[in-house]
Amino acid sequence: MKLAVWRESGPISRDQARERFLDGPPEPDDGFADAFAALFPGERIDDIPPERIDDISNAVFALAREHGLVCYDPQRDLVHNLEPRGVYPQMQMHTGDGMIVMDPDLKLISDVLETLSPENPFVALVCFGEHFMQVSPGYELEFKENGEIRATVTADLAEVRRAMLEYATGDRTFLQRHEWKAV
Repeated sequence: MKLAVWRESGPISRDQARERFLDGPPEPDDGFADAFAALFPGERIDDIPPERIDDISNAVFALAREHGLVCYDPQRDLVHNLEPRGVYPQMQMHTGDGMIVMDPDLKLISDVLETLSPENPFVALVCFGEHFMQVSPGYELEFKENGEIRATVTADLAEVRRAMLEYATGDRTFLQRHEWKAV
C-alpha cells in the first residue's frame, strides 16, 4: 500500500489528487518525514506492509493534517483535505474496510459514501459518548442522539450524502425529511 502527502493551497478533488499522484507528487517537507520516521522506525510511506495498513494509514492521515498537508490514498482513490471540516473536532469517521479518520473533511465524507459495497459495508460518523450517524448498503441510516437510536431507509445516495453532511455540520434538518423508527 502507498500513501502520498504534499502541500496544496486549498482543497482538491479526487481527480486532481489522482493526477498529481500519477505525475509524482512533490516530496513532503522534512518535518513530516522526520515525524513519520519517529512514529514508524524502519517503515516507508510509499510501501506499507498489508498487515500494518490500518495502523499506519490512520496515523499518516492525522500526521499530514498536523503538518498542513493533503494525503492521497491511491488504493481507495480518496483524498484527505485540510478543510472544510464539520463542527465536531472529536468526530471520527469509520469505514467497513478499516479506515479511521479523526475530524474528517466534508469532501472526504462525501467521497467515502461512494465506496459503500460488500468490501466496505458501512460508513459511520461518531462522536463517542454523544451521538453518531451511520449508513450501510441499501442506504439504511441510523442516528443516535440523547440515548435514542432511530433508523430510516432511502434509495437515494444523494440524500444519504446530504443527511451525513448535515449531521457533520451540526444541522439536524435530515430528521424532518425522513420517517424514523426507534431501534
